[in-house]
Parts: sequence; structure tokens; C-alpha cells
Amino acid sequence: MPKYTGSEIITKYLIKEKVPYVVGIPGHGCLALVDAFYKNRDKIKLIQPKQEMSGVHLAVGYYRITKQPLCVFTSIGPGAINTAIGLADAYVDSMPALVITGDTHVHMRGRGVLQEIERNRDSDMPRILEPVVKRSWQVSNVNQLPTIMQRSFNQMLTGRPGPVHIDLPMDVQAAAIETEIPDPLERRPTGRVEGDTELIKKATNLLKGAKRPVLFLGGGVVTAEAFEEVKILAEKLGAAVVATMMGKDAFPNDHPLFCWASGSKGTTVGLKMTSEADVLLAIGCRFADESSSSYKHGVSFSIPPTKLIHVDLDPNEIGKNYPTEIGIVGDAKSATRQMIDVLEKQGYNKDYENTEYFVEIQREKKKWFEFLDSNVDDKKDPVMISTVLREVRKFLDRDAIVVTSSGNVQAQMLQEFEFYEPKTCLTAGGFSTMGYCVPASIGAKLGVIDQGTPERQVAALVGDGDLMMTISELSLAVQLGLKNIFFIVLNNHGWIAIKDLQQAAFGEERGYGTAFETSDGKTYTPDFAKIGEAFGCYSERISKKEEILPALERAKESGKAALIEIKVQREYPFTGSPAVGWWDVPIPEYLSERRKQYEEEKTEEKL
Repeated sequence: MPKYTGSEIITKYLIKEKVPYVVGIPGHGCLALVDAFYKNRDKIKLIQPKQEMSGVHLAVGYYRITKQPLCVFTSIGPGAINTAIGLADAYVDSMPALVITGDTHVHMRGRGVLQEIERNRDSDMPRILEPVVKRSWQVSNVNQLPTIMQRSFNQMLTGRPGPVHIDLPMDVQAAAIETEIPDPLERRPTGRVEGDTELIKKATNLLKGAKRPVLFLGGGVVTAEAFEEVKILAEKLGAAVVATMMGKDAFPNDHPLFCWASGSKGTTVGLKMTSEADVLLAIGCRFADESSSSYKHGVSFSIPPTKLIHVDLDPNEIGKNYPTEIGIVGDAKSATRQMIDVLEKQGYNKDYENTEYFVEIQREKKKWFEFLDSNVDDKKDPVMISTVLREVRKFLDRDAIVVTSSGNVQAQMLQEFEFYEPKTCLTAGGFSTMGYCVPASIGAKLGVIDQGTPERQVAALVGDGDLMMTISELSLAVQLGLKNIFFIVLNNHGWIAIKDLQQAAFGEERGYGTAFETSDGKTYTPDFAKIGEAFGCYSERISKKEEILPALERAKESGKAALIEIKVQREYPFTGSPAVGWWDVPIPEYLSERRKQYEEEKTEEKL
């Protein structure tokens, strides 16, 4: 039987799982692990992020394209804790990633070795990450590793997906045992979870009888790859289709039944369809506060009287925020296929294009687009974000991948930007994470390369505040020789999404602490184009509509990773698009009139 160190067991198991990359920063706490990667460098490649949080975001971007999880590794201490934000983002959005952190030698736990946290418990760092991972292991002996590696992938990839953490002492990394490397599939459950047959029939019959059916699509549809099923089901029922942020690309946005978004960052058409539905089929969604307008009755939803059918793989989500008429535990693809089978056996296929409901959908969509047009002034210099989105959509191919993080551009993407194909909208959803955009874009680009489509475009739409959190990762895009990746920086000199929220909620004079200014009150911004050039990117700095398409074409022709800095409007209300839903933003008592209105509206929340 072969003899392997703990680090070799990990490395060889990763190779068996077909993991192409390990992503991390070497340190004294993971030297033996990195050396095992070195020994196997012909089979698994090491990628060097410049901050460990970025490593997790990169892994998530890669998974969202390929469905292949990556391994992120760190040293002991600060590097390990740096993964917390990335892990939290992955956990909330149900994305797999394996994070392995170096730690104190087992026999030296509690001594206070370099970078150990031990005042409350010996080697206590793993407890920091426990709330943001699906499962955590603190290894004590090399004999545990073959089983732990197998279980870690099982936990990541089965049921509701999510990240996992292995805390790996330095001496366990270097110790060796005689062992075989497990077969990944020997102990892994496979197959999809189907919905209860009787509940499926009951739900299908309820949908058949609906006059105003709506399909509400969450990230679970994307995870299950139920794209064709939801399209067939919507067309058979003549149902309006509304998407959450995580389900934005689960349905073609140019389909006549697509009604955009509901919620606080929603659209008038989406809100009308979901709030006036008689039967709502929610698939793979959490009914989080933003998509539900903080549960204010009648804004996003009217449940009841709307009858809710909720399909989710996680039973904890069903009934959590809204009462259900029918709750079905099941995989989104399986459950929707079961519903289609019931309809096909019954020969049911609604001629929806000749219904008044369909006519209403088209009318409401037209109103929304007219509303957007009325809020755009393409002549402004600097440009509005809406202008940038329209020009970028013209430039990009239909299958281009667009990545966004928290901020105004993310909200406007949800309201205005069309996606046509699955897995083309990558955004930081439930954790609303800044700093996600750049590393996740790099992960996505590696994904399309590994899928054999290296020319496929990846565009990061990133605000300046967001960019500065992980700007160092531009170096990684250049190191990897990536091209047809566009870092499109929408520069408004601040965290202007929050400034807008301050002004909308508290008063126009109350934007504070959110604009970037010098000590004498002048607006401040770095020259991002020069920074991009210094990193080795093709770079330009522009501010007008007519400059956008030519700049992007030049970036494309450069054959390099590209950074296009676009100055955008920073004065309210031209900074974003109007909010048409509702969001519970508490107003201080001393703003008496606004507080009074807030308290009146808050009474309409149905929790």
C-alpha cells in the first residue's frame, strides 16, 4: 500500500475529484501542503490571488460556470480569517467551495504559536468560520484525512450546496500513513430529489385553474439547471415569469412571458404580476426581504389571497416567510419536469397568446420600458449608469457573462439589463458583497477557457468603491494572460448607492460619509485607467456615451485583459434608477415627519 503525507492525500484526492486549480497564498502554516501541490504541479495548477477573500470569490465564479468546485488554501491566522467574507457570500448564495486553512501543530495547541488564537480555546480560529460554512472539520490526525476529504465533497455537492472548511494542522500536513486514495463516488449519493407525486398533481391542477399564474424563479433553478423545464412549464400555463437576482438568467429575458423583477429593486411590471397573482409557483427561492419588499403586504406579494406553491430542495425555506397552499420538497428540475409530465398526460397546453392576461403582460412591460426611457438622458456628461448598460449590452455577445457586486449597477442590472442564456448573470446575491466582482470575473473567465470557449466574453460591471476592495486582483488577470475580459469601472467617486439611500430615506441634504472627498471637501478619485495600465491591462478613461462602444472595441482588439473607466453621474437623482418597491429602512425619531410615514408603512408588513 502506498504511503502518503496528509498533504499528499489531500492533493491526490483533489486530482481524483478533477479539481483543476488550487487557489491561495503560501505561508508558514501551509508549507507542507504547498509542497505537495508542487510535487503534483503537472496535474493541478496553483493560482495566486492577492487576498484570500478573492480566492473564494474566484472559486465561486468558476463553479457558477462549470459546476466544478475549487480548493482555496491559506496559511494560519490572518490568511485563514480573510476567507470569511468570501465564505459568507458563498454560504448565503449556496455555492460550493472547499477552504483548507493551516493551523497550529496538534502537540503545540494552546501554546500561543505564531498566529494561533488560543485565549478562550486552543486553536480556536475555526469557530470564526463555523457560521458561514455548511460543515467544518478540525483535523487532529492524518488518519482522518481520506474520510474527511470524501465527506467534504459530499457536503458541498449534495442537498443544498455550500462551502466547507477543513482546518489542517501543520504537523498533520507533513505526517504520513499507508493508505489508498478513496474513490470519490463510492460513498456519494447521486440523483435528484423528486417532489411528492400527489402534491405535484395537486399543484399542477391549481396552476391549471389560475387566471393570473406567476412563476417566481430563484437561484435554485440555476443550481438545478432547470432552464428548459421552467420555460416549457411557463408556456404551457401561460404564466408570467418573474426572477429574483439569483434567478435573473434562469429564463430568457427577451421572452414575451418574462416580467423582470419584483421586490425593493424590482420593476413596475414585476411587482404588478407578483402582487396580483392568484397562484404563485415559487421555485428555488428564499423570499428574502429585498425580493419581498420587506414583506409589506400587497407590494411584492399578496399572500394570501394569492395561493403559494413553494418548491425548494431545502425544507427549511418552505413556509419560513409566507404560508403555503402547497409546499413541495424537491429539486427544481425534477419537480418542474413532474408538473410538465402531468400536463402532457392531460393534453393541457394553454393558448396563452390569445388571453387577456398575456395582453396585459405586454402592456405592463411596455409601460416599464417607457418609464426607463423617461429616466435616461444619454446626453449627460458624465453618463448615467443606464446609458452605460445599454451601450455595454450592444457590445456584448448574447452568451457573454456579466458579473456584478453590490451597488447601483447591480440594482440597475436587475431592472434594465437583458440576459438571454443561462449562467450568464453572476452576481453577489444574498450577502450583497462588495469586492466580489473582479475575482469572480476571473474565475468565470477560467471557467469558459476550460470549457473550450476561450474567446467567450466576460464583463465585470464594477463600481469604484467595489473595485478598490479587490483591485489587486487585476494583477492575477494579467498573470494568467486572460483576454476578452473587461473590467468596466463605473466611477462615481464614492459609495453612491448608500448615499442615494441616505438621501431618499432621510433627506437630500443627508448624504454623509459616502462620497470620496479630500479634507477641503473636493471630490476625490484615483485614476483607475492609469492603475489598470500599471498592472498590465489595456486601459482607457471616458465619460460620454459616444465613447463607450469604440473604447470597448479597442479593448477587445488589444488581446489583453482590459480596464475601461467610465465616469458616471454622481449627483442625486441621476446616479441610479428609481426604486419602485419598498424596503424597511428605519428612520430616526428626530426626523419626525419621515418617521411618522415610516411607522405607518411598517404596519403593513406581514411577518
